[in-house]
Amino acid sequence: MDAVSGRDLPESLTVRKQRATKARIAAAAAQAVADHGLGGATIEHIAAAAEVGRATFFRYFSAKEDAVAEGMTTHWLEAITAAVAAQPEELTANAAIVAAFDDLGDGFDAVSEQVRELAMLTRSSPVFSAWTLQLYLRYEAAIAELVSPRIPGVPTDDPRPRLLGALTMASVRIALDDWLVHGGSLPDRVRTALSALQVT
Repeated sequence: MDAVSGRDLPESLTVRKQRATKARIAAAAAQAVADHGLGGATIEHIAAAAEVGRATFFRYFSAKEDAVAEGMTTHWLEAITAAVAAQPEELTANAAIVAAFDDLGDGFDAVSEQVRELAMLTRSSPVFSAWTLQLYLRYEAAIAELVSPRIPGVPTDDPRPRLLGALTMASVRIALDDWLVHGGSLPDRVRTALSALQVT
């Protein structure tokens, strides 16, 4: 931000390149897990796919798990926001969220092991637990922004969109916890949890 004008300055070319490199490494990490599983996705695989060296990898991420977490965060954030945005305009905010997660449940069996591995990873240490909290806050904010126009007459400071985003991700988190312990169908558990949502 320009201290004189108070306006945000455009990013420099260097900063844009750094951001793009980090995103490319993270995406490669997520794909490596999809191809080889968390255990088989090595830093060498990730760096080669991202077309960077090991030194460059460690300039952006301290460990393989950090890159995987960032890549999977971006992947699922894009998937969730795209699913919500694609719902018909006539649906209410609540209905749009339920329908979006129904859509995301299609084909879940093909990625269930990736989801399980990532869920276990995020519960493996205090560092990743803290990362998970930040992850859910990003999801909540994105959902809130998308559903706000679906709430008639919502004022700028209305807490309902954020509340709906928070309740959505709390429902998903509870469903995920139950699935990890008891098994069954994660999409069904998410559907059941979301059916209790009601923000008017």
